[in-house]
Amino acid sequence: MTASARKRRAIYTITPDAPLLHVEFGYIDDLLDRWRTEGMTGMEPFGLEDPGYHGLNQLGWCEAAFSPCFETVLLEDRGECELVQDYAGRAVLFFKGRRSGFMPEYIDHPVKDMRTWEEKVKWRMNPQTPDRYADLPKRMAAARQAAARGEMITANLIGGYMYLRSLMGPEGVLYAFVDQPELIHDCMRTWLTLADAVTARHQQHVTLDEVYMAEDICYNAGPLISPDMMREFLLPYYQQLIANVRSRQIDRHRHLFIQIDTDGNVNDIIDVYRELGMEAMSPFEVASGCDVVKIGHRYPNLCLRGGIDKRVLAKGKDAIDRMIDYILPAMRRRGGYIPCCDHFVPLEVSYENYLHYRKRCLELGD
Repeated sequence: MTASARKRRAIYTITPDAPLLHVEFGYIDDLLDRWRTEGMTGMEPFGLEDPGYHGLNQLGWCEAAFSPCFETVLLEDRGECELVQDYAGRAVLFFKGRRSGFMPEYIDHPVKDMRTWEEKVKWRMNPQTPDRYADLPKRMAAARQAAARGEMITANLIGGYMYLRSLMGPEGVLYAFVDQPELIHDCMRTWLTLADAVTARHQQHVTLDEVYMAEDICYNAGPLISPDMMREFLLPYYQQLIANVRSRQIDRHRHLFIQIDTDGNVNDIIDVYRELGMEAMSPFEVASGCDVVKIGHRYPNLCLRGGIDKRVLAKGKDAIDRMIDYILPAMRRRGGYIPCCDHFVPLEVSYENYLHYRKRCLELGD
């Protein structure tokens, strides 16, 4: 078993005082270029490790796993901007010549009603599409090799709310929960059918350690839908998928962890996801009121990843030290914590500040 895999497994079992796993959420576009101008010659000084897990993919993340995807088409030239149909069927306004590194403006989404769902989208989620499994042998060979190294094997997929929002838009989906519940349920049945079929293919080759769903169901003041709506429209499909996965495990004695990833203020929904058996959560956005020390105390059996305020990294070494000294000693004593930023490290963070942050993590984590 690799050192990082051993660390991750100890963290997932909430082992007090276990060494911390040194990983990062990610970096905003152009940040590494900025750091190179400030003296960075490589990533080695950061002390980052292999993550200790292997993601199987093929089930989407921020958008549904379409096969085929929509064709990317220029819809309209607006001078400095261009309106584009993206691979998920959305009309998106980009700066001309730049389609990444910033939050684009979503103008329209493909699903309005049952007709547009069936005509434009539903058929793209057919689990039997041959192209969907074209590289499956290569993927599964890599997964078996990762399992042999002791890495946690993770079925990572788009969660129901994120999936519905990518189809209908952030406002459209909220109206649909009330005005078109039959549409929501048909979309979720299709989500379940695809997720179940793909994970079943994967489970012919490896035992899963984790089901990890990208949800983004919260904003800065709390959840975007009520717990009752979550239980009506999301949880039954999650429960069925998880039950099916457990029934197919090659190693029937392997514990299956459930992780939910959502930005925003999660304090009011942790108990709802605990009904699913959720034992891991991320990334605990500090600007939205998430405090991993307090949440870790409230839920001693919950594995947490994230909770490092990315904004503080731009404020200087004293602010970084105050944050790190508050979080890392307490969470290491508790166990079950993977420190990293609560989203991508922003462009405002200097190389000097980030290097100081990483040195403090190494100092307190090893």
